[in-house]
Amino acid sequence: MKALSIRQPWASLIAIGKKTIETRTWPTNYRGKLLIVSSKIIDKNIPYRHFLELGLPLGKAIAIVELVDCRPMRKPDEIRAMCNFYFGLYAWELENIKRIKPFSVKGKLGLYEVDVEAEQAK
Repeated sequence: MKALSIRQPWASLIAIGKKTIETRTWPTNYRGKLLIVSSKIIDKNIPYRHFLELGLPLGKAIAIVELVDCRPMRKPDEIRAMCNFYFGLYAWELENIKRIKPFSVKGKLGLYEVDVEAEQAK
């Protein structure tokens, strides 16, 4: 399955359905199921102690979504993306969000392949 690593707390906000647009500086032609992996690298603007207090998973697959569209970001996307608009960002529209039992995944940059069944069996 295709996977995408996302920093916390954004990965968890996707997993609970609060963030339904992920923004990237690059587009993709891929459409379909996408494994959301919480990066081991956290958002540097949020104190690390908050991650410990909230128990947000790091370095784990936490959700499966469907990537239904990728297009240039627009100003009205700010609410669903949970970030400010600026030119050059692409809006990756996510639907059918399903939380999964977290399992460890070694993240990578870009879209990458994860054998979900093999990883869950470990």
